Amino acid sequence: MDPQADTTTQLLPHLLQLRNLLNRGALYEQAAEAAQVTLDRPAMTVLVILDAAKRPLRVGEIAARMQVVGPHVTRQLNNLEKRRMIKRVPDPDDQRARLIALTPAAEALVERYTTVVNGWFAAALTDWPADDRVELLRLIGRLTNDLTAQLDAVARDSTPPDDEL
Repeated sequence: MDPQADTTTQLLPHLLQLRNLLNRGALYEQAAEAAQVTLDRPAMTVLVILDAAKRPLRVGEIAARMQVVGPHVTRQLNNLEKRRMIKRVPDPDDQRARLIALTPAAEALVERYTTVVNGWFAAALTDWPADDRVELLRLIGRLTNDLTAQLDAVARDSTPPDDEL
């Protein structure tokens, strides 16, 4: 048997189980309650994405990272702006464009939320040797990057050329 085929066959069920575990309906609510977050999951996702980026982002960048369409993000941003969680700042590369940045209140909110979630991960990995934790991070990052590139290529290959639209 091909070892690579065996590995990939066994990988998908684990990834699906992990996805289901992380997307449990009550899981977000438990973390939000523990962190005293009153935002819905999509709004919190926007804030976490902005925090992880460590820089302001364009709406399109946020949408791509969420894997949703721009109007969905724009609605979230409008609501977050009303709640003073984000602010629109000039794009230094294009003065006509605006970037989305976190406010200090949003940064504090994200910090509380990620502390709760990271605590769950820390507890799950507490008995893992440090080398295993480092290797997990390296491998999950590599898998994410390689799979993203592969699926982007598949999407490009399945999109008809402009002259066929």
